[in-house]
Amino acid sequence: MYANTPLDLFTAVLGGEISINAFDTKVKLKVPAGTQTGTKIKLKGKGFPVYKNENRFGDLYITYILRIPQNLTDHEKEMFFELSQLLKSA
Repeated sequence: MYANTPLDLFTAVLGGEISINAFDTKVKLKVPAGTQTGTKIKLKGKGFPVYKNENRFGDLYITYILRIPQNLTDHEKEMFFELSQLLKSA
């Protein structure tokens, strides 16, 4: 089973924990700092049930899709600009 999971900018940059819905449960994932959009992870046994075998489940493959903030206020844009300048000079 394959699924895309949105990942906010701050969790991608700083790392953190997110919850996703697997086939029959919620799963908490630890996201490492610096995670890039398109990063794929495998959750063993969290996919669909295996045909004719009630006790086995397939794997779930997650692809992180980075969500870029939209509709930023002028102050938020200014903060991003300052951060970009700081990172360029480092």
